[in-house]
Amino acid sequence: MRNLGLVASVVFTLSLLSQSALAADKRVALVIGNSAYQNVVKLANPANDAAAMTETLKTANFDIVEARRDLKATEMRRALRDFADKARDADVALVYFAGHGIEVDGTNYLIPVDALLERDTDVYDEAFSLERVLVTIEPARKLRLVILDACRDNPFIKNMKRTTASRAITRGLAKVEPASPNTLIAYSAKAGSTALDGDSKNSPFTAALVRHIATPGLDLRKAFGFIRDDVMKNTSNRQEPYVYGSLGGDDVPLVPVAAVATSPAVSVQAETRRDYELALQLATRDGWNAFLTQHPDGFYASLAKSQLAKLAAEDAHTAAAEKARLAAEEKARLAAEGARKAEQTKAAADAKTAEDARIAAEKLKTAEQERAAVGERARAAVEARVDAGKPATPAAGPQLATLPAPTADVSRTPAPADLPRQVQVELQRVGCLQGSIDNTWTAASRKSLERFNRYASTKFDAKAASTDALDAIKTRSSRVCPLVCAHGSEADGDRCVKIVCRAGTFLNDDNECEKKRSRTEAKRNVPRRERDELERPQIQARTPRAQPSGQIVCDNAGCRPVRPGCRLVSRDMRIGLTNVEVCN
Repeated sequence: MRNLGLVASVVFTLSLLSQSALAADKRVALVIGNSAYQNVVKLANPANDAAAMTETLKTANFDIVEARRDLKATEMRRALRDFADKARDADVALVYFAGHGIEVDGTNYLIPVDALLERDTDVYDEAFSLERVLVTIEPARKLRLVILDACRDNPFIKNMKRTTASRAITRGLAKVEPASPNTLIAYSAKAGSTALDGDSKNSPFTAALVRHIATPGLDLRKAFGFIRDDVMKNTSNRQEPYVYGSLGGDDVPLVPVAAVATSPAVSVQAETRRDYELALQLATRDGWNAFLTQHPDGFYASLAKSQLAKLAAEDAHTAAAEKARLAAEEKARLAAEGARKAEQTKAAADAKTAEDARIAAEKLKTAEQERAAVGERARAAVEARVDAGKPATPAAGPQLATLPAPTADVSRTPAPADLPRQVQVELQRVGCLQGSIDNTWTAASRKSLERFNRYASTKFDAKAASTDALDAIKTRSSRVCPLVCAHGSEADGDRCVKIVCRAGTFLNDDNECEKKRSRTEAKRNVPRRERDELERPQIQARTPRAQPSGQIVCDNAGCRPVRPGCRLVSRDMRIGLTNVEVCN
């Protein structure tokens, strides 16, 4: 990802060179976030993504930003129709959609929250084609931009009935080539692939989008290039955003640099003021550092340093609040599981330390925010006097209250001796820990980190605990490793619970409760060949064995005992035998 400080420096340089920009262009935007789907599982991020995009466009001074959320089909149709009226006399028209999309026979559709889509042909009645959106912004004179964070894994496809076997319904969205010039269509994932929701409140695509799209003076093609790099980095190359369409040879920024008057009488103070306002619009560390590089001293430098201190205090408070939350959860978990008293005591101490750090960080954040607000009020007063042709009072500019600078991290950095335990606690939180939590890095700990590497697509050295691994695990807000339960138990949320079968059933080898069968039913279900093998010993036991009779039979071969089960029968002398052995 390119350094925002470099971007800010370029912006400042452009302003100093007095390059003209199309500040008078009318820019309008429609932002839609569909999260609360009624017939499939709700999506967590689109509402947050739409809110972030709305705020970004408002900060970029768009003339109109229409924000809509959780639109049904009739509401979505009305929103597109009304926005077409606003785009009719606009120079720049933008439509952003976050939610579910689907591709049927090469055509892309955006899905409202009340869609059912029982059959593939229902998309024509219940969804809105991408072509319908392009028609909405067609009247815009200079730039037409559609941004779709809608390439998610679509649950409608699983239950959708096909009316024609040859109709193609694929994952993700289909490639599109806009027919109108100066039209760009940006996908959160390349055609034919799906996008990730991510582990934070915003999707990886929208998080990168709001970071770059509104950078003043930055050409859109470069902005989407930076967005692509960020997303691929944050998803381990599993998701690649893509842009379809083309623009001309000139740079086309979504937010132009403010036009600068070419009067030779422009003072250095006026240039510093303009650069400060640009840095204030960026509101990032890199932007403020770039400003201070060019303007290290004076009234505006003091204001910039105050803004930097405010950002540092806010970041420190966020980190401290998260550590306090995790420490409290660990304390509650140990208490619920009846852990050893020493472990509970240590967890309680850690929780108190983290909570104290959170409170201190919150106080510092409030103080820095107030300090920055005082500075902004002072700046407004000074600039009002200057604009009215009066000298600033006092001449050197207002003095800002002096407050202690915030540290980089208010919360306690784990000592090397405590690092294994910290990593183990985090591994347990994301469901990857095998073994117990202690202060030693055991073979079980190594296997646990290897499991995290496998399911999180990371490559940390599992031979020892490291701060890099700890920081990476902390960024995961939900379970990473799947829950595996032994035979006789099943998953219940994040726990394995024993399976209890009701009376008359038993737990079979498939870990399911099965009805017990009577002997008759069991015998009926056994194949005949197996049943004969089972019954043969019983039949043989019931059948009495033939006993020798004690008689002797003589014939041409000699004399021998009569065989068991046989008897002697007298026959006619004319055949030459008096007794014959007969066996039934």
